[in-house]
Amino acid sequence: MLTFPSIHWQARAPLGENPVQSLVISALRGLAALQVAASHLRAEIYPGLRTLEDPTLAYLGLAFFTGFAHQAVVVFFLISGWLVGGSLMNRFGKPQAVAHYAIDRFTRLWTVLVPTLLLTLVVGLVIGAASTGPMNFDPANEYSAASFAGNLFGLQAVAVPDFGGNYPLWSLAHETWYYIQFPLLLLVVAGSGLLRRAAAAAALILLLSTLRDMISLYFIIWLLGAAFSRVRIDCGNLVRGLLLVLTLALFVFYRLRGNNDDLVPGSFVQDIICSIPFLFLQASLQQKVDATAPAYVRANRIAVFFSEFSFSLYVLHIPVIELMRYLGRQFLGRERLDPNLATDFLWYFTVLGTVVVAAYVFYLLFERHTIRIRNALKQLLLTPRAKPVRVVLSPD
Repeated sequence: MLTFPSIHWQARAPLGENPVQSLVISALRGLAALQVAASHLRAEIYPGLRTLEDPTLAYLGLAFFTGFAHQAVVVFFLISGWLVGGSLMNRFGKPQAVAHYAIDRFTRLWTVLVPTLLLTLVVGLVIGAASTGPMNFDPANEYSAASFAGNLFGLQAVAVPDFGGNYPLWSLAHETWYYIQFPLLLLVVAGSGLLRRAAAAAALILLLSTLRDMISLYFIIWLLGAAFSRVRIDCGNLVRGLLLVLTLALFVFYRLRGNNDDLVPGSFVQDIICSIPFLFLQASLQQKVDATAPAYVRANRIAVFFSEFSFSLYVLHIPVIELMRYLGRQFLGRERLDPNLATDFLWYFTVLGTVVVAAYVFYLLFERHTIRIRNALKQLLLTPRAKPVRVVLSPD
């Protein structure tokens, strides 16, 4: 029986408290990173589908199922807003909330990004794309020190190129500025003190007006994720099923008929249309489950496993692919695959597996230590220290 859903605004975002929501978010983070890596790998080592006169059915299937990279990035923005924005709203107003938030965000980025940029430079030197000469500070040079620093501070695609041609890094510019804009927005809406709120409003307006149009425009999608982290929708399985079908249908439709390359105003419209049912579906995952049931435990373990190194996979896959292409040229005499050869499909999935394994090893070396680095910085910078006591009179 179809029951009309009820929508509730919650006083705080119950992050991590709902087993189904947590499982789905973890699974989506892993799947989205894998989709981006698979899509870019196909684009790098296979010819474009539109260049083929009569592609095989197998290659049509591969091109279709690895063609959702654009939608995957939108899901990343929504989940980021849900988790990061929801978390800050929960603790906003508490002592040192913004300071804790700043350390959380920059350790999350830099613990992975710094070694990624260094590895990208090493790969560039190996394949001959980077120069071994004196340090270059030209912002237009994708291997320069200026580009390295700019990519750390979210200036790629704003003032400097993506470092080393690692083009997925463009989305980190969006994320970096959303991390900065959102606390400014909260200070404007709920901050204390007229002067502080006015200063935050001025800074926010300045950023929104000077950043690239698409960065500012897609902040709306990020904000939707943050807002829906506090929405609870109570409904039955039939409504959830309809929301799931609608979400998948829209993703497939715009995968086939929409803008799937650069972010443009037209892609923003389609991404808003896809985001609304997706967020309604996520907010409706309120059903109770037994978190100790073997099926849930197994599914959650797999989802969390891939989620934990999804960021490493996202930022690292292009340098690894470039290195694999170089090795293919050196030892196999080719770097491209033939869509008409069944054996080349095996090579594709072998390379994809290698990329995933490399990202996991990278995670073990760096990303896994994010929390430890974060806690150490908070201990160093935020923990109040007892002031030394000056003894004026001694009982001795």
